[in-house]
Amino acid sequence: MSMGPILETAQLSKSYGRIRALDNLDLSINEGMVFGFLGPNGSGKTTTLALLLQVLRPSSGSFNWFGKPQWDNVRKDIGAILESPCFYPYLSGYQNLMVSARIKEVNLAAIEPVLRTVDLYERRNDPFKTYSLGMKQRLAIASALLANPRVLILDEPTNGLDPQGIVEIRNLIKKIAGTGKTIILASHLLDEVQKVCSHFMVLRQGTKLFQGSVKDALTDQSLIEVAAADMQYLAEILVTYPGVEKVERRDDKLVFKASSMSTAQINHFLIEKKIVVSHLAKKNGNLEEEFLRILAKHE
Repeated sequence: MSMGPILETAQLSKSYGRIRALDNLDLSINEGMVFGFLGPNGSGKTTTLALLLQVLRPSSGSFNWFGKPQWDNVRKDIGAILESPCFYPYLSGYQNLMVSARIKEVNLAAIEPVLRTVDLYERRNDPFKTYSLGMKQRLAIASALLANPRVLILDEPTNGLDPQGIVEIRNLIKKIAGTGKTIILASHLLDEVQKVCSHFMVLRQGTKLFQGSVKDALTDQSLIEVAAADMQYLAEILVTYPGVEKVERRDDKLVFKASSMSTAQINHFLIEKKIVVSHLAKKNGNLEEEFLRILAKHE
């Protein structure tokens, strides 16, 4: 999927007086990634996005998009939503996109395809003021897509939305990612990041604590739960299985790190040892647990 770096930062920093909002960020994002910025409030997520969009100037350090110098004219290749959607309430969705297209010097023929992409074509002639919050957010994404950018940047794209709106934006992000665009999003909804992102970074107080793939992070967390009549004997046998290093007792179950083993392999092994299990299940990790583990590790 990834085809080389589309964004690289080197010791990127931003200070406001004595406050260090971003501290020496080294970051590399490859083309085709759906990359999530995670962190508590005030961690530097929005500051980082503002720097990358040249809304703010860095105090020190540098970055480059597409291998070009940071102040080169690259904004036409980047679509972004940093704040709440801002459109004319009495104009229709189509008319609002006409305004955006003229500002961006984009052919009006681009409007219909992006309306179809965000599933607003049937409501294109309705006034913006009649749109739900989710529809307003989708129209903002349509506006960001007008110039067919290589990168889409979204700051808290599901903020304030109801469950249906969150699902709509999630599905839209997946749909856009499927076209090969690189997507960078900042969010505090860890479950949503887990569902849409391929990679993520954790920031706290302007410092990067972690960067990696969602798949690897969750695989590292995967556990196998097992129970049998004789739990002590079960524990003694489990530690003899290759790859099982530590077995823990949690309530009425034994738990150990899954690594690359499957429940079928464990069951086959235990049957050979004359053990009949009453419970055997693989528990996949989740990004919330990994996020909290990363924060705790750097306390």
